Amino acid sequence: MANGFIVVNEKDWEKSSPEQKEWMIFNTLQNLSERLAKLERQFAYKTVLNFFGSVVGGAVTILVLALCRIKAF
Repeated sequence: MANGFIVVNEKDWEKSSPEQKEWMIFNTLQNLSERLAKLERQFAYKTVLNFFGSVVGGAVTILVLALCRIKAF
């Protein structure tokens, strides 16, 4: 098993019983499901951080323009 995935070569797969094959497929699908859920959580977290970063960046830009008395609008 590498990174949660079961790595099986062709000879081992052919020698495996149907129950073992089903178990290997089940474990791999479970791992994929967990990894996908983690990626979805990370995407939501990063989206929120990007939004607040944009708000802060915009506020800082307006502050700098106001302090330098640059008329941008």
